[in-house]
Amino acid sequence: MLSGCAAAHRPGQVGSTGAAQHTPTAAASLTPEQIEQARPGDADWRLSDPGDPEAVQGYADQVSVEPGRPFTLYVSTTAAGFTVSAYRVGWYGGAQARRVWLSGRVAGRVQPAAQIVESTRTVRAGWQPSLRVGTDGWPPGAYLLRLDAENGHQRYVPLIVRSPSAVGRTLLMHAPATWQAYNLWGGRSLYQGEDGAYATRSLAVSFDRPYDDSGAELFLVYERALVVLAERLGIPLAYTTGLDVHRQPQLLRGATTLLSPGHDEYWTPQQRAAVTGARDAGSNVAFLGANTCFRRIRYQDGGRTVVCYKSSYAEDPGYRPGTGAATTDFRAAPGADPESSLTGVLYEGYPTDAPYVVRAADHWLYAGTGAKAGDSFPHLVGVEYDRVTPAAPTPRPLEILAHSPLVCEGSPSHSDSAYYTVPSGAGVFASGTMRWVEGLMAGTHDDHGDHGMDARTGAFVTRATSNLLTAFAKGPAGRHLPPPQDNIATYY
Repeated sequence: MLSGCAAAHRPGQVGSTGAAQHTPTAAASLTPEQIEQARPGDADWRLSDPGDPEAVQGYADQVSVEPGRPFTLYVSTTAAGFTVSAYRVGWYGGAQARRVWLSGRVAGRVQPAAQIVESTRTVRAGWQPSLRVGTDGWPPGAYLLRLDAENGHQRYVPLIVRSPSAVGRTLLMHAPATWQAYNLWGGRSLYQGEDGAYATRSLAVSFDRPYDDSGAELFLVYERALVVLAERLGIPLAYTTGLDVHRQPQLLRGATTLLSPGHDEYWTPQQRAAVTGARDAGSNVAFLGANTCFRRIRYQDGGRTVVCYKSSYAEDPGYRPGTGAATTDFRAAPGADPESSLTGVLYEGYPTDAPYVVRAADHWLYAGTGAKAGDSFPHLVGVEYDRVTPAAPTPRPLEILAHSPLVCEGSPSHSDSAYYTVPSGAGVFASGTMRWVEGLMAGTHDDHGDHGMDARTGAFVTRATSNLLTAFAKGPAGRHLPPPQDNIATYY
């Protein structure tokens, strides 16, 4: 976040190559995803009573694990005991999760107060382990570990069980670095200190602490609905995180598509290079949020600490002048490298709340939505937004699919959805709004606050995203879909 604002349906063509139904196409044999989704879900996965933060809270010693590998949970509770349920997020006939594991009773205890690393104002819990958990039989996916304390209160701990390979699959890249950047547990985040001031913010944040609120708020708001829809479609899927891509860029090899969720702000240069390389090797990329790849970070402590000094980058002990690796915004000096060269759009600012306005209504993305040029969908643009900025590095040809007027802190501007392809055939889509994933559940009262978006908007975003995912799952979009029609001059 940056304060302030700075055969497809074309005329003369027949068919609906990009369109998608919301149920898998019949096939001679079921995919593992279809088999998993045929299992009964558990509709009671949601929290019923979080209680006070101290009632129960916890964290894991890893942001992701390979299937079958164990992890450790650290839990603090005022209750005498608790249990842990592992819920895998998916469609599951509308239940949206399935319980794959339940612990026995674990003795509870109140863990010590948070520790502060004064040099970076980093909060660490420093707790003692509560239990070791094995993941034998857990399919790859996005998991919510629900802590159920005997005092009746609950919290989540998010965990990704990552896929060993993404070959031939659509890869969801979850964004735990961004979850942690905004995490205010212990009173500090990368945005503010205990007094709420930017000047007292943490310069580095640790995964060795619980997340605030429900324990998985950013996952629930900006990622869960995408997982549910992708699994509902029955396309071959794989799961990973930005941290894993940073560590092992080969994980992207052979993926049909890379999915960036609704808020994916914090990247390392290594992650960005890996995604760019995958695009140039033929993997489609979809940026389903805004403010993506905006902050340049580095990891330390074996990946357990996210470092981002922002405007104080020169004070970072890891900064080496002349390397361009400053932990500040990607677009900022030194080593300025605006995100638009990858995403096609440039983050401009917040806050805003505006209708999403369709322009290229005949594009395959909008097939079956019923949308016409000029149709709008209230509140879908917000709270942060991106736009095409010709003065910044911008791939060409690039087609603006939606061009939405808005006002941000008194200044008029626009948000853009955009699409381009590269010589490898890979297609790249950017929604230009942070509410795209939230829009998937608009009107269902299951979206943590719909910002006024209605069921019509939910149906539109769901159909367009289904078109995108099913089309991209077929391989490099530039090889089987019409090329983008550069129209930047029409709008800028």
